[in-house]
Amino acid sequence: WTRIIGMDYIELGFRIAADIMPDNVELLYNDFNMTLPGKRDAVVRMVKDFKSQGIRIDGIGMQAHWNLESPTIEDIEESITAFYDAGVQVHITELDIDVLPAVEGMYGDGNGEDLRGTIKPDAQNNPYADGLPEEIQQRLATRYGDLFELFVRHSDKIKRLTFWGVADNKTWLNNWPIRGRTNHPLLFDRDIKPKQAFYTVLEQGQR
Repeated sequence: WTRIIGMDYIELGFRIAADIMPDNVELLYNDFNMTLPGKRDAVVRMVKDFKSQGIRIDGIGMQAHWNLESPTIEDIEESITAFYDAGVQVHITELDIDVLPAVEGMYGDGNGEDLRGTIKPDAQNNPYADGLPEEIQQRLATRYGDLFELFVRHSDKIKRLTFWGVADNKTWLNNWPIRGRTNHPLLFDRDIKPKQAFYTVLEQGQR
């Protein structure tokens, strides 16, 4: 995009969208790794720059392909607050929690390398092929509970939340970054039955 259009391609995209879309359509900047301080600060600067020029930008989408430990609740909270303070609503998008161990090389370029043609699933990189152990079920529930406690606490700043799937039998993470891995990142299991994490999220939503 930068080679063909130039460094202002994002700005041009928002200007064009504002011209051709109805006023009731929200214009969002949606991206991954939005909890990394450098990227977060760059997006905050972009939002402020757009607003100073009168370019319409209504929200920031934080793609939430997270895992059991990272990013921290503190990092997520800092990003939510920073984007809101810049003058836009926050959208939590593509939420799922990867419970499998990282595979060497999968983040070598910082974006997630596709290793599906080079590595086979085994007991080390695919430890939960026969189901999720109770310990990991509990960790997943705790992680979702901590996230939704944060989301409820900042509900004035968060406009919308979207999961990246419904049940574990259809998640993209079953094949990422190795084809054939069995992941369990969502609130419903492979039989489309609610997991412990589902009830933890429900409890937070009822507070």
